[in-house]
Amino acid sequence: MLKYVEIADIIRERIKNQTYPTGSFLPNQVDLVTEFNVSRMTIKKAVNILIMEGLVLSKRGAGTKVLDPSFWGKDTSPVDQYQGLSYQMKQRGQKLTSQIIRFELVLPTEKVQKMLKLGAGEEVYDIIRLRLLDEQPYILEHSFMPVRLVPGLKEDHLLASIYDYLLTDLGLRFSGVSRTIQADKSHELDQTYLACDIHDPILEVEQVVYLENGVPVDYSTSHNRYDVRGYSMLDFKHMNLE
Repeated sequence: MLKYVEIADIIRERIKNQTYPTGSFLPNQVDLVTEFNVSRMTIKKAVNILIMEGLVLSKRGAGTKVLDPSFWGKDTSPVDQYQGLSYQMKQRGQKLTSQIIRFELVLPTEKVQKMLKLGAGEEVYDIIRLRLLDEQPYILEHSFMPVRLVPGLKEDHLLASIYDYLLTDLGLRFSGVSRTIQADKSHELDQTYLACDIHDPILEVEQVVYLENGVPVDYSTSHNRYDVRGYSMLDFKHMNLE
């Protein structure tokens, strides 16, 4: 396990068991560097994981304050996080696996052409995966990626992490994401793979991820059970940490 992930796990547990109670401040960076015998950068990476999870808020000159996440009520991810689900769960130390439902090369529909800025004859990967968290159905993902931008994609990548392949093997870099979150009725695949009732609502996340040069590389929709997963936005620009 990476050292900063290990440190984040330790601090997270201290927050959970009230060693660092809600409203208190974490020890300063110097003290954490001394305790864990690591660099400031390692501590910063560990704290950034906790910030991403909404457990703490850091403000220059004011310290890092422990927040109260009790209002979440379900598994929650930051709405502006787009490095991929595998990355998120790895940071949390949770086991994420995938079941491939569809993996084909197809010509894009008009909508996919528009979202990925493609010509009608440019092939895309058509990918549907069920993501399982700790062996339980979690999210149903449907993705389209241009073959010319993501050459050599294989089932092994789908079973592990597609974004790891993009970032590590292909050397691609992301610049941002456009994302819409909306309610929808459960579809047949949701009922089959997420165990939704025909009348259950689902939370649909539709997004396009962009490379550094502004070219879209991934258009996807993710279906989440309404009672399993949510998304949070932390906006504390004007919060007084005193």
